[in-house]
Amino acid sequence: MSPPEPRHGFQGDRVHPDVTLPASLTIAVSREAGSRGGSIARRVGRKLGWQVYNQELLEYIAQEGAFSEGVVTNLSADASRWAGEHLQRLLREGKMTDHPSLVDLARILLALSAQGEVVLLGRGAGCILQQSATLHVRIMAPLNDRITYMSQWLRLTMEQAAEQVHKRDAARSEFIRKHFQREASDAYQYDLLLNSSLLGEDLCAELIVQAARAKLAARGQWAGAPPPWVAESVE
Repeated sequence: MSPPEPRHGFQGDRVHPDVTLPASLTIAVSREAGSRGGSIARRVGRKLGWQVYNQELLEYIAQEGAFSEGVVTNLSADASRWAGEHLQRLLREGKMTDHPSLVDLARILLALSAQGEVVLLGRGAGCILQQSATLHVRIMAPLNDRITYMSQWLRLTMEQAAEQVHKRDAARSEFIRKHFQREASDAYQYDLLLNSSLLGEDLCAELIVQAARAKLAARGQWAGAPPPWVAESVE
């Protein structure tokens, strides 16, 4: 007796059932301007030993053909197939626009997340990646604190710093609104909201690390595997 034909067309190239993708967790960090999100993301990367990709680096990789090709070609066949299918599903369901530069960026983000153990800062990563394998974090702080920090960081007057904060917040919000039909300020899309003024950089980073380990452990249990980490006490 011949095997039954696939019910929904050719199924031979699907991801192997024994392969779990993404292979590990990715942390996507969204931040208000001047909330020290970049510094916190770098602390998280150091604590976990994970690579950190900021907005500028992600855009550079997406625009430079050799780097972009390298990231994608290093994927296994299953991971490459998963990333491609996820991207097509996002486009098909209207969850992101089909602007060429955004599609290139999404392809890089998905390639990085397929392997996991990376921290991605900005560029709507949390809107693109698979929710169950991503810790989506939002770093916030009161406006006056963010203006003060921006003034000190860039050596600007308070008036100039306020202009920078408002300009950067507006640009980031418009990017998310235009390409993902979301509001960056919508708290319900995030796993974790942190006030960096109240908590400080190191405690914010430690809380993100602990949340990542907990979500990674839960994901391992869902897949029937033991947690791939050992809990450490917070000193």
